[in-house]
Amino acid sequence: MAQLNLWVGSLATNANTILAAIERARDELQADAIIFPELTLTGYPPEDLLLRPGFLRDVEATLQRITESVAGVDVIVGYPESDADQLYNSACLLRDGKRVSVYRKWHLPNYSVFDEKRYFHEGNQPCVVTIAEVPVGITICEDIWYEEPARAAADAGARLLINMNASPFDRDKFSQRQKTLFDRTRSVGLPVLYVNQVGGQDELVFDGGSLVVAADGGVVQRGPVFDEALIVVDIDTDGSPLLSPETPDSAADDVDELACVYRALVMGTRDYIHKNGFKGAVLGLSGGIDSALVLAIASDAIGADRVKAVMMPSRYSADMSLDDAKREADALGVAYEAIPIESVYTAFLQLLEPLLANRPADTTEQNLQARCRGMILMAISNREGRILLTTGNKSEMAVGYSTLYGDMAGGFAPIKDVPKQLVYQLARYRNSVSDVIPERVITRPPSAELAEDQVDEDNLPPYEVLDPILEAYVERDLGVAEIVAMGFDEATVQRVVRLVDFNEYKRRQAPPGVRITQRAFGRDRRYPITSGYRSG
Repeated sequence: MAQLNLWVGSLATNANTILAAIERARDELQADAIIFPELTLTGYPPEDLLLRPGFLRDVEATLQRITESVAGVDVIVGYPESDADQLYNSACLLRDGKRVSVYRKWHLPNYSVFDEKRYFHEGNQPCVVTIAEVPVGITICEDIWYEEPARAAADAGARLLINMNASPFDRDKFSQRQKTLFDRTRSVGLPVLYVNQVGGQDELVFDGGSLVVAADGGVVQRGPVFDEALIVVDIDTDGSPLLSPETPDSAADDVDELACVYRALVMGTRDYIHKNGFKGAVLGLSGGIDSALVLAIASDAIGADRVKAVMMPSRYSADMSLDDAKREADALGVAYEAIPIESVYTAFLQLLEPLLANRPADTTEQNLQARCRGMILMAISNREGRILLTTGNKSEMAVGYSTLYGDMAGGFAPIKDVPKQLVYQLARYRNSVSDVIPERVITRPPSAELAEDQVDEDNLPPYEVLDPILEAYVERDLGVAEIVAMGFDEATVQRVVRLVDFNEYKRRQAPPGVRITQRAFGRDRRYPITSGYRSG
């Protein structure tokens, strides 16, 4: 089972990765067959690249190159198959320079982050091939969530099922997959080899965790999570999978939920920076919990030597914030600079005085400070070829507690889908690995420090109230009455819902970020900006 980090659209890179894995499987591991993830050639999801005829021609040429190189080992690879002006999400068995069999995915997911019906037609025929005397049924990803494709393969003589996946991570996905595979193997009485990819692709992170599941639903072998691997699986001629001594059982890897979420954030950030060719990363370091967590993620993702932290104090910045920011950078070994914004901020106030005169100060002055910082950070990004990482969390993004063209300015948002309470948990998890975030950063009341003695609760409900309301409204689609019935104050719920609805325009202009929940802002939750609907 080839659990690989593939690169969307980079056909040559993917082909070289595939060919290297084939060679190792045949020559070093003495395998009879190697199975790759879904849409191996293109990476997942290729999105509207699939609408380009030239891209599909290049896919065909790449598949032919790989086919001609195959000898001495069976290869099952995923690709978009063009046939009579129709496109299928397909898998092909390659053997000794020939394409032996093709399977077309039956069930095309068209929900959440998936929109495969935009591109593909559905298949409707099972595909059973014989590999080393074992009849093997091929299925692709969503197919295993339904009984029909597996049952058709079993009826066609399969004694083992292969399921090729590009299954993205979220906090609940491990248990969902295992339950689904348990249900499917028990319903059709066949073991399953579940092969998943790894790596970050824009907002999505693929966590690997490939599985071998026995016919009774028991997991007998696991691949690592968030790491590439060639996982050797021994199969008896009766189709029963055995635990291979060559591959250690890594069941413990997926036990610690916080560790998995943190690793997802690191992998998503690393691959976004690497695959888009940035030389490094820069971020504003405030001394607050959010920027401290993002600094740790960035350092773990690409190395402290490629990260720059910039402290930009204003008249409202507390001394402890500057001290803590410096301690964070020093603990991680990150280069940092201090660039006070007072002179720039004052210049803007003087410039705008004719417009702002005789009016009381409000968020206008606060947002000016954030935009001064955004300009400084973007200048560094431009000059040094570093991506600017924003530090806003999901709670802030949901209710618009952020400055458009200020702290929202940047190229990637590592914790965009991380609620504030989870930010604190992840900070403590990271400190359990090595102590990099000062304790008072975790315990002091959060503040944007854009006004005198400001704290977040001046403008928002406490996060222990806000986060569960947001989870109910954003991720579970509950209405106001249903959330109030959970025990929350009605006025507070109404206020939070209004803030979420009103700030859709801001979120549309936010950078992409790693998805770790079942309903992230971005491609996962697509609400109209202009909408007259109000939740009741």
